[in-house]
Amino acid sequence: MTLLKFSKDRLLPTLAEPLEEVTLAEWRENPTGFTGATALVLDNDVALSDVAQDLSGFSVIILSFPSFADGRAFSQARVLRERYGYTGEIRARGDVQRDQIAFMVRCGFDAFEFAGEDVAGANDALSEFSLAYQGAADDTAPVWRRRLSRAAAA
Repeated sequence: MTLLKFSKDRLLPTLAEPLEEVTLAEWRENPTGFTGATALVLDNDVALSDVAQDLSGFSVIILSFPSFADGRAFSQARVLRERYGYTGEIRARGDVQRDQIAFMVRCGFDAFEFAGEDVAGANDALSEFSLAYQGAADDTAPVWRRRLSRAAAA
């Protein structure tokens, strides 16, 4: 497993830094027992409104992808960035596929536990789509907004 971090429009392999991880269940059971925890691991069925007040205490939020077809963590990442203003690292864990990485970045992910071996291919995935059709957490201007700007300038 390779840890990839998104920086300056590229994915860079990095050494896995030591994190003290805590699951939401462990945190709820004994929050004072995990005062040194730096990473909160959330399943993709967690209502983020239930943990919003605790997010600032963690430098890393790890969101789970139990399977390629389960995209609930995409929504969680976007809500963390846009609604709750989370500025720490959001890491994807689980069935992280090359074809999803560009969309994960758009939703707010900036770190990936990547099981694939083709890191160069994962980087290529970031540039496969040059236009976006809707806004997202990455603030890329959607194509319709570009068209309106171009029409207004004419």
